[in-house]
Amino acid sequence: MDIEKKLQILGAAAKYDVSCSSSGSRRPAPKGGSGNGVAAGICHSWADDGRCISLLKTLFTNVCIHDCAYCVNRRSNDIPRAAFTVDEICELTMEFYRRNYIEGLFLSSGVMRNADYTMERLMLVAKKLRDEHRFGGYIHLKAIPGASRELIRQAGLHADRISVNIELPTERSLLLLTDKKKEDIMLPMGEISSAIVENRDERKHLRSAPRFAPAGQSTQLIVGATPENDHQIVRLSEGLYTNYGLKRVYYSAFVPVSNDNRLPALATPPLLREHRLYQADWLMRYYGFAAGEILDDRSPFLDEEMDPKSAWALRNMHLFPIDIQTAPYESLLRVPGIGVKSAQRIVIARRQTRLSYDDLKKIGVVMKRAKHFLTVGGRMLLPGSGRPLRLIRRDLVTRAMLDPSRQLSLFPA
Repeated sequence: MDIEKKLQILGAAAKYDVSCSSSGSRRPAPKGGSGNGVAAGICHSWADDGRCISLLKTLFTNVCIHDCAYCVNRRSNDIPRAAFTVDEICELTMEFYRRNYIEGLFLSSGVMRNADYTMERLMLVAKKLRDEHRFGGYIHLKAIPGASRELIRQAGLHADRISVNIELPTERSLLLLTDKKKEDIMLPMGEISSAIVENRDERKHLRSAPRFAPAGQSTQLIVGATPENDHQIVRLSEGLYTNYGLKRVYYSAFVPVSNDNRLPALATPPLLREHRLYQADWLMRYYGFAAGEILDDRSPFLDEEMDPKSAWALRNMHLFPIDIQTAPYESLLRVPGIGVKSAQRIVIARRQTRLSYDDLKKIGVVMKRAKHFLTVGGRMLLPGSGRPLRLIRRDLVTRAMLDPSRQLSLFPA
């Protein structure tokens, strides 16, 4: 099979892996080499200066010894199979880079023979690109569950980011739909986390020490293939961020790829649910929310009609309104319509002046949402409204309680 046909098969097979994004790495081009990693990002994303940045995203092979029910590359699926060699991947990466098609490589793989054999192939690709081709661009490698500690350590010394897909939210679901073991996934994740911490400490004393996965690690979680609720998923993500120091948890809406009776019969992938989980994830990472604040056992699913931040605010109306002139930064972040940048601008601007409705619009606050939760000196930020604050708040809560379907209209996008 020629290399073009392999790329057609394996590039298409990689589309289900969404666990790739901006590098967060600054790797200078080696002397006499090619490419450099930049913190602005990679993988079909937009940099701050408007550039579209991309990478070669492919599998090393779609041959796999596992038979995961949700995976298109599972052992029992009758599809065309292919596998690159180490030299072919290196050649493709360098030729695409020289033509300015890509700025890096995202390489995953099915498991052929065993985990160590496959992990060694992936590590050799990264090592050869760095050592022989003098490639300084971004490289993201997938760690194969069950691979040895030494191979994963070697891979991390040549890759910018390395990640292990956790796949499903609970061990019970993993046992139901796959022949993988939880410890085969969590042990490599722990090894990567420990190595990153150790490397940071080492570089504090020896700046010439080689970097280990400078862009950190991430993982991917399939949403909708198993019966876990959003509360379980959000708590799992919180634990991964806290205990393993992950950069990102990616959520992938389940796409039916087989007629296996263990899988739900979905007409379409749960894309809205995936979107809400990303919003909840953002609240935990940047807004200081805990998983238990976003959801609990009484409300285990995210609201499809409104974003998680607005839903939280409606459940906690006793905390509002807050005064825009005196509220701490942490409280401003919890107001629907106020983001991280606009909260920072408010803190700076209010030192110099008394902020008005128009001032907040210019700062970037989405006033259609935020105006219901803010005051200035006890006066509501509703232009042209002379109604007392207590009446406005009473009407707002009453409408939400009596007619939940109208909650979205209170907080239009």
